[in-house]
Amino acid sequence: MTSHDAVNFVRKIFGTKKVGHAGTLDPAAVGVLPVAVGRATKFIEYISDFDKTYRAEILLGVKTSTGDFEGEIVSQVKNIQLPPEPALKSILERFTGKIFQVPSKYSAVKIHGQKAYNLARKNIEFEMPRRLVTINKIEILRVEENILTLEIDCSKGTYIRTLAEDIGESLSLPATLKFLQRVRVGNFYLKDAATIDDLKISAEKFLLPVDSCLNHLKTFELPSRRLKAFCNGLPTNISAADEIVKVYAAGKFLGVGKFHGGELRAAKLFDTEI
Repeated sequence: MTSHDAVNFVRKIFGTKKVGHAGTLDPAAVGVLPVAVGRATKFIEYISDFDKTYRAEILLGVKTSTGDFEGEIVSQVKNIQLPPEPALKSILERFTGKIFQVPSKYSAVKIHGQKAYNLARKNIEFEMPRRLVTINKIEILRVEENILTLEIDCSKGTYIRTLAEDIGESLSLPATLKFLQRVRVGNFYLKDAATIDDLKISAEKFLLPVDSCLNHLKTFELPSRRLKAFCNGLPTNISAADEIVKVYAAGKFLGVGKFHGGELRAAKLFDTEI
């Protein structure tokens, strides 16, 4: 199931076309996919830049055309021997911090408006742009023969398949991603997620209030006298640092506002009924 497939499923469940997701998952990956429904879709941009956490199984000694097991094996090494864990940790530390990556051509990166993996499967030639990403932490969960299981905390836009291949290269070994699970997107965790089967039974109970998904933003209580002006797009003069905030009036969530130049203006309105 692709991320687009998941969105289509939610559309059918709730009977609305206004559904969107934050953070595409490659078709071969599983895990957390935040999905917004109805008016909440306007606020996806405020959660799409969240850091993410993955659990990845890397198979060392095998390289495929796609970087995972959807592709064909292109090279293979048998009877491999991994370095001791302290040395392995030292190698993995080289991949933490800000690093450049060239994503796989079989990823969901958009190239001239089309997903790279669709172009690759049509044998269309194209170049993948390199990108700067941040790896906050790599933790070894398990080392079992030639399978390395890692937990990776990283920025938006990090390609774990590429990371797996690069780690293999640093060990002078071919490598491919055996399994990938996204366990966190910002404040959304796998333990709290609904499965497709859960939604089929009782979708409504898994809906979260929009403002609860914006807890990384500061809260601002708008004076009641400025409620109508704010909802009509007029500025409110308030001396504050430039930033994005959640805006409330009398405890009611209005939307997201932006402080700039001593003024507060609405950036995205959730509820304009005043």
